[in-house]
Amino acid sequence: MESEENRGKQWRYGHEPFYPHHIIKQVIQISVVLAILIFLSSTVPPPMLPKADPFISPDRIRPDWYFLAAYQFLKLADGFSFLGPWAPKFIGVIGQGAGALLLLFLPFLDRNPSPRPGHRPRAMSIGVVIIVTYIILTFWGYYW
Repeated sequence: MESEENRGKQWRYGHEPFYPHHIIKQVIQISVVLAILIFLSSTVPPPMLPKADPFISPDRIRPDWYFLAAYQFLKLADGFSFLGPWAPKFIGVIGQGAGALLLLFLPFLDRNPSPRPGHRPRAMSIGVVIIVTYIILTFWGYYW
């Protein structure tokens, strides 16, 4: 049992107690959003597209824009098929992982304490090369 004196202490600083006030507000908000979603999904069904035929593939399958660089890199790795059937997949996956690891460890590789980009030519050049390569691969994957 909470006394009036303790309740007055809780409200003295202008904060509502988390339980039950905020919990009740969250439950009401979730219930309203859920009711709206159920109403919309039952009254406005999504458009039905024709059934997909697994034996007919589209002319050109292309991923979303943020995967185009990886897609193009995998397509370029097909050029290493002369090394064996394992090489394109291995080089495609390991090459992208190495690029991601290089970006991850770039702050640890460049130990220059200066925060100015002009004083950190190695880190800036590696970062610019990776970003430009990503942009080129994205455009290459989009247009070709």
